[in-house]
Amino acid sequence: MTVMIDNPVREYANAAAREARAIRLSVLIPFYKDDPADLVRALAEQAGSAGDVEILLHDDGEPDPELNARLTRIIAAMTQPVRLLTSTRNRGRSGGRNLLAQQARGEWLLYLDADMQPGHAAFLDTYREVMSETRSDAVFGGDETLWPDDPALQLHAALSRTSDQNDAEARNAIGASAFCASNILVKADVMEAVPYDTDFTGWGWEDVDWAVRAAGRFTLSHVDNPAAHGGLQGADVLLAKFKEGAVNYKRLLDRNPELASLPGARTARLIGRVPGQGLLRGIWSALSRMNALPLRLRTLALKLWRASWTAEVI
Repeated sequence: MTVMIDNPVREYANAAAREARAIRLSVLIPFYKDDPADLVRALAEQAGSAGDVEILLHDDGEPDPELNARLTRIIAAMTQPVRLLTSTRNRGRSGGRNLLAQQARGEWLLYLDADMQPGHAAFLDTYREVMSETRSDAVFGGDETLWPDDPALQLHAALSRTSDQNDAEARNAIGASAFCASNILVKADVMEAVPYDTDFTGWGWEDVDWAVRAAGRFTLSHVDNPAAHGGLQGADVLLAKFKEGAVNYKRLLDRNPELASLPGARTARLIGRVPGQGLLRGIWSALSRMNALPLRLRTLALKLWRASWTAEVI
C-alpha cells in the first residue's frame, strides 16, 4: 500500500470546533474543485445545537485557493463544529478519505461527496437512530439522482438510476459490492483497521475493494437513507473516466478474485471475445455522445464502451 510522505496538512477549525467536547458523529467531506458549501449549510441545519456532530472537510491539493478562502469565511461564521483540512499536494480519493478518518473525532464517521445533499429533512436524525440501534459496523444509505434539465447531463443521470440507485433490500441481496464511497456510515475503529487502499489511483473501485475487505472482518449492511447526488457530467467525461477506471477494476479483481462473477466482469469477458474492439469502441463512443438518441441506447453504448476497456486489461 502506497504511503504518501512530505505532504503537510493545514487545518482551520472554527470556534465551535475548538470548543466541542462530545463529538459522536464526524461527517467527512473530501473535495477537489467541487464547492461543498451548500452541503455544509444543509448538514449544519440538520445537526442543530446538540454539539454531537462535527463536519470535517478535506481540500485535496487546494486546486482553487479562492474556493478554500471562501469556505474558511463561511465556516468561521457557523455555530456548529466545522474543520477544514487542506493538503499541500493531491492525495487522491483513497488517501484523502484515510486522512479524514485519521483526523475525525467521532466514534462514527459519515462519508459524503461534496456535490451531494441530504435526501430528506431527517437525514442526520435517521443516522443518529442507526448509530443507536444497528448491530452493523458500517452501513450504506444509498443514493438518489435528481433528473437534470440539461440534455447533456441526462445520460449520467440515466446511468446512475439504472446502475446505482437501488433500495436497501436490493442492495442487501447484492452485499458488500453494492457499497459506494459516498453516504457510508462506519465506525471509526473499522476505518482504523481497514483503511482505503491507496494503490487505487485515479478514478474508481476503491470503495468496492474497501467494502469487500471490511466485510471479511466486520458486519456491513444497507439501509434506506439516501443522499441526493449532483455533480452530473457529460458523455466525454464519462467515457474518459470509464477508460481510466479499467485499470482499477483489474486491481479490484486481482485483490478480490471472488468478484470475478460480478456482472461487469462477466460482460467484459464476453465482449473481449468479439473481434474489432477498436472499431466497436468508436461506434459506442459516438452513440453515447448523441443527445438525440434514446437514453436507453446511449446508456447501453456507454456500458459496452466500459466493458471493452475492461476486457483489455483483465
